[in-house]
Amino acid sequence: MALLNFRKREKFTPANAQLEAFLEGYSIEVMPRTAEKVENFRDLLPEGTRVYIAHIEGTPIEDMVATAARLARDGYPVMPHFPARIIRDRATLADWIARYQGEAGVDQALLLAGGVTQPHGEFHSSMQLLESGEFDRAGFKRLHVAGHPEGNRDIDPDGSMKNVEDALRWKQKFSETTDAKMALATQFAFEAKPIIKWADSLRDAGITLPIHIGIAGPAKLQTLIKFAIACGVGPSLKVLQKRAMDVTKLLLPYEPTEVLTELAAHKAANPDFNIEHVHFFPLGGIKTNAEWAIANGGGAATPANAS
Repeated sequence: MALLNFRKREKFTPANAQLEAFLEGYSIEVMPRTAEKVENFRDLLPEGTRVYIAHIEGTPIEDMVATAARLARDGYPVMPHFPARIIRDRATLADWIARYQGEAGVDQALLLAGGVTQPHGEFHSSMQLLESGEFDRAGFKRLHVAGHPEGNRDIDPDGSMKNVEDALRWKQKFSETTDAKMALATQFAFEAKPIIKWADSLRDAGITLPIHIGIAGPAKLQTLIKFAIACGVGPSLKVLQKRAMDVTKLLLPYEPTEVLTELAAHKAANPDFNIEHVHFFPLGGIKTNAEWAIANGGGAATPANAS
């Protein structure tokens, strides 16, 4: 019955065909504790939707693997985070990979430094995880790395993009040496024009990794501002701050319609635009985000060979 219910919602006709096309193959992020609150993912997500599992410091690997196994059983490609700074050593990395593969059939991963100031062991960057060779040896088919449309103060304290861009050039070269498909999964932002400018600048610099643009899902404005500040979202935070000053909008939930509609229109006018998929951060809840995506045409599964 749950699957039938989803198919009924899937028949809704979205108002914007460009947005529908842009949302095709979107992905979404969960954590073990948020996934526990979802009774049945098949009520909410199209079959084949790629689901990232965020690994927050202190989360036992057993909880991560159990969440991955549950999602895999329900038919979803699972992409767990591998935060370098909380992985103590190469043996731990190999053990995590073996657990994910043995219990959930995982063959894709998001590699990132992780939001920890002091590394727990020998790794401090996603580049070191790539250099370890463990993912290639395990036959991973897809490896995503982080992108930062508005920079990252942890990496470039001076506010520039120098170190971030150097790292992306290194990852671009690495992508040419691995059999795994690589892409950038980015931090979320709220304003389309700077995202477009950033994406174009990467291509101009010879960085051709496909971009999966991070977008905050529908949520209370106060919730989004809190997460945006905590995650170091930069200039586009002013979009939320401006909205917060408008008393007619202050109590209304934020929806990503405006930023996605503008990005979708740009993609329609420029088919070779290097943003290829949308990745949702469901800051207002998985159910809320999934229902917004369905209502706006996001009912298509991620193709098995999607970029």
